[in-house]
Amino acid sequence: MTSIPFNNSYAALPDVFYTKQSPAPSPDPTHIMVNDDLAAELGIDAAFLHSDTGLAMLAGNAMPKGADPLAMVYAGHQFGGWSPQLGDGRALLLGEVSGYDIQLKGSGRTPYSRGGDGKAAVGPVIREYIVSEAMHALGVPTTRALAAVTTGADVIRETRLPGAIITRVAKSHIRVGTFQYFYANNDKTALQTLADYVIDRHYPEARKAENPIQAFYAGVIARQAKLIALWMKFGFIHGVMNTDNCQVAGETIDYGPCAFMDAFDPMKVFSSIDGQGRYAWGRQPQMAHWNLTRLGEALSPIWGSDEDTTVEGIETSLENFGVAFTAHFQNEFALKLGLNAPNAQFQEITFQTMTAHAVDFTLFFSHLRRLNTDDHRTRFTDLFNDKSAADTWLAQWHEAKKESGIAPDDSQALMDAANPIYIPRNHRVEAAIQAGTTGDYAPMRRLNRILQNPYEQQKDADKYEEVPKPEEVVQQTFCGT
Repeated sequence: MTSIPFNNSYAALPDVFYTKQSPAPSPDPTHIMVNDDLAAELGIDAAFLHSDTGLAMLAGNAMPKGADPLAMVYAGHQFGGWSPQLGDGRALLLGEVSGYDIQLKGSGRTPYSRGGDGKAAVGPVIREYIVSEAMHALGVPTTRALAAVTTGADVIRETRLPGAIITRVAKSHIRVGTFQYFYANNDKTALQTLADYVIDRHYPEARKAENPIQAFYAGVIARQAKLIALWMKFGFIHGVMNTDNCQVAGETIDYGPCAFMDAFDPMKVFSSIDGQGRYAWGRQPQMAHWNLTRLGEALSPIWGSDEDTTVEGIETSLENFGVAFTAHFQNEFALKLGLNAPNAQFQEITFQTMTAHAVDFTLFFSHLRRLNTDDHRTRFTDLFNDKSAADTWLAQWHEAKKESGIAPDDSQALMDAANPIYIPRNHRVEAAIQAGTTGDYAPMRRLNRILQNPYEQQKDADKYEEVPKPEEVVQQTFCGT
């Protein structure tokens, strides 16, 4: 088998952090997709991944030399409720390559499966592959998809479905819930070991600080503030912002019931299990703050100061989240509007106008950036229930640009770089999933190809811009576990 230069730094930690085991075998695997570009970035021979021996690794049937598969343990708050032990219930970390984790997801039961079968159906694998790679192309920090394969065995959910495995790549799979697990178990030694590991791997600059733990915490907060602002910039709704889905390296992780907004609604929810709207689009900053508060609690025993100083340090750090998020959010939407500086008043007017007329989020901005080409002025106004409201808003927008003093070409350049033409529209993802369930992966591959160049108009791709027809509207999304 071709050599993959695995490093197993996480496996070198004490065994309280994981359980080592092999994947469950796949009886008759086949390739769905291989990400050749990502393989090249990692220094992995893509030809190997396409080969039979590569397929054996991706399907969990044979581990390459140097791999040391393990399931990570963690805990977490799920929709606000505490779960003292979660962990990788259907995933195994094979090791690290070029500093990135390589993980099989859907590879069978582990000690943390909590009654589940540890497998994945083809639908959630297709969703995660498409959306995570689209997020990367948009410029959002994210885990990525190296490959997807079928297993040749069905899984039972509401019905019988083809089984599949996705090979996920991440800076690491350490979560807020990983720290919570050892905090809840009063294991100060493991907490310190974990913090040292994360600092050395992801926040080495914190090691030089007077208080490395506080500096590490500040770094996590800063990355989360930017990440959530980017989610909202593209109308992305994660759907399950539990602490076990909040990755401390600052990437989007765990694409379950995620979705992108069509008609703009700040309180939009797609997840079938989020009946209270806890993780609605507009609540994501507050939920990130809540998760980061839990991380602060988990770090408190190793903060290194007396209790009062520790509490003060955590609270001061958390205050920076709101400041940083607001700055990122306003800056990103200034770029989308072609302004050279945030204009909070006009931004609020824009959101109110979009909400009142249920304007499609992505088309609003993508037609705006093309307002002077073809018939996009008409397409823009057609987004509104009342076309006079579009004219009113456009007049306000021109005035905002005039007041900012930005040159027309500069404004255009900002909008072109900030506003995608193509996103993973829910109905397109669903169509790819439905086709994939029958063994037809052409729609998935075509959609993935379009989404790799989201900011440029592509030939014969108009349908990928379009809003869903009434019968195509996706009302709910599901975890797929």
